[in-house]
Amino acid sequence: QVQLVESGGGLVQAGGSLRLSCAASGRTFRTYRVGWFRQAPGKEREFVAAIRWSDPITYYADSVKGRFTISRDGAANMVYLQMNSLKPEDTAVYYCAHQTMPPTYDYWGQGTQVTVSS
Repeated sequence: QVQLVESGGGLVQAGGSLRLSCAASGRTFRTYRVGWFRQAPGKEREFVAAIRWSDPITYYADSVKGRFTISRDGAANMVYLQMNSLKPEDTAVYYCAHQTMPPTYDYWGQGTQVTVSS
């Protein structure tokens, strides 16, 4: 079992920044990748970014490339999502997700709300 807890969401004006954190605990030694997903009201959950645990190769959705940066602190079992130049369309609940083996993300956090006002 892996437990994930997100934090750092909030209300920000367009053009602003937020940093989300994901704290992982439990059987994290079997982590292959950790990702961030988001779900806006009335829309399906979508991929935002991911990072491989063994070597910090990163992946991004086209919609956030150049604005968001995912990083990790392996010693602290933390994953971060730095979000800059935020847009109203970035408004969503953001979820941290754990992947033991591709392609399935097998553990999810409870989510943190990000609201970007215009």
